[in-house]
Parts: sequence; C-alpha cells; structure tokens
Amino acid sequence: MLQLHYFPSNASITPHILLEEMGLPFELKLVDRANNAQKSPEYLKLNPNGLIPVLVDGDLVLYETAAICLHLTDTHPEFGLTPAVGTKERAQFYKWLMWLTNTFQPAIIMYFYTDRYTTSTDPAAIAQIKAKTQDRIGGMLKQLDDHLAANGGPWMMGEKFSVLDIYAFMLGRWTRVFEGAPPATQPARDSNAWPALSPFMHRMFERPAVQRVVAKEGLKAPVI
Repeated sequence: MLQLHYFPSNASITPHILLEEMGLPFELKLVDRANNAQKSPEYLKLNPNGLIPVLVDGDLVLYETAAICLHLTDTHPEFGLTPAVGTKERAQFYKWLMWLTNTFQPAIIMYFYTDRYTTSTDPAAIAQIKAKTQDRIGGMLKQLDDHLAANGGPWMMGEKFSVLDIYAFMLGRWTRVFEGAPPATQPARDSNAWPALSPFMHRMFERPAVQRVVAKEGLKAPVI
C-alpha cells in the first residue's frame, strides 16, 4: 500500500488531495514537525533534506512534491490528471508545474522564513525583505489570475482538471495569512481583486477530495 508521510497544511497536502482524487488506498504517516520529527535519523533516511512530504511505494521512496505527483499520475494514467506525454498540452503542463514548484513556492517559503535569506539580525531589514517578497508574490498571484481568466476554462488547463489545480490551490491558500491588503494577500476572499483566482479557490475547496483532506488533517478555519 502507498504510504504518505505528511504534516497538516504542509506541501504534503498536494499529494494527499491527489490520492483522494484518485481514490487509491494509502496510509497516512504523521511526521510531527512540532517535535522536529522531520529531522530525526529515521526520517532523514527517507529524505536527507528533512522536508515533507515523502511517498513510499513498495521499495520506491520519493521526495519532492512535484516528483511524487508525477509518479502517481504516470503510474495511474486512467485518472487523466495529466495530459498525454508528447503533446503540446503536456508541454504547457510541465511549464506551469515547474513554475509553481520552482518560482512561486520558493517565494512563499522566503516570505515565511525570511531570516534564512539574510545575515542581518535587524528586524527592520528582515521586515523589508518580507515586504518585498510579498510584493513579488502578489505579481505571481496576478499571473495565475490572468491565466485563469484567459484560458476560458474553470481550471489551469482549461476544461480539464489536473494536478496543477491542486498545486495552485495549496500555494494560494498559504497566502491567506499574509499581512496587508491585496494584491498580495488572501486571493480566496477578495473576488474584486482576484476575479478569476478567487472563484477558482472556492471551486477547489468545494471538491469532495479536498473536503476529505481538510477533515483528515484537522485543518482549522480559515482553510482558504
């Protein structure tokens, strides 16, 4: 049976939702970040980076959220959650997946862990970096909003629901606790600032698979 090592609301929420969407049998294994379990010797054998999630599939151990998602969809193509390999749609899918994981996600991590990106201990200097990072993220949210508005469909790939939608939902909901006003905060709650992204977030939240994950992970309001 598949085994997903997770912590509530972490990056593991994307493969967790994906597994629920597929309806595959899997086991959840809590990695207790509150007690630094992701840095334990046992967990570091699974992921030497000490990050969550990890997927165990038989003798295969995978880390990196995007890699886990691609493995699950490639080994279960019957669910149609990624475009066919070799198509133009697949190329666009790769573009957006790499953008989400390599551009958008690192910026959000920089916002939450700003002190890791400077040698300064001056709170004012750290606050300036955080504010600038929030501005950058605002531009990325705008890019998502524009794409959803332009492609004519309710989902990232148009009419077809895919892994991209789960990933974008995860990153969008992480911004719900950002400080200040739009354009760099709470895309799910401001339909005026985010005419395409806000409805998208709510469509995602209403999916039964997402609701099951919210319940299983014990996520507290506001979820989005």
